[in-house]
Amino acid sequence: MKIYLASPFFNEKELADVTRAEKILMGRGFEVFSPRLHEVRTDKNAEPERWSRETFEMDRENIDLCDCVVMLYRGAYSDSGTAWECGYAYGTGKPVVVVQLGDDSNLMVHEGSRASISPDDLADYDFERLPRVGYSGKML
Repeated sequence: MKIYLASPFFNEKELADVTRAEKILMGRGFEVFSPRLHEVRTDKNAEPERWSRETFEMDRENIDLCDCVVMLYRGAYSDSGTAWECGYAYGTGKPVVVVQLGDDSNLMVHEGSRASISPDDLADYDFERLPRVGYSGKML
């Protein structure tokens, strides 16, 4: 199974969370595409338009090729790129599993996902069957 891991990685907390998720998923034997590990080599300062297009196309292509998207989600704080990746995945029929890292959620994220799990549940969630797990926290 190939999993696309959607997550921001712009600060130490986000880097720690995505690194942990990568290790858990890879440790379970899944093929994981994490944009953090596949950054485009084009110099974004020298050729920003080329870098932007290559990054977008690589990420979109890997969503198309995956079996499932795992989204690291912080609730009211949301990274627009991560939100786009999950919306695109939903629109193409890919199941989205949300790993809830925040204290609240936007209804669009959870209505468009297959499951909402805790970071601790990532090690045991059944990605073969993808059972529905609803979100029960504060909804925005």
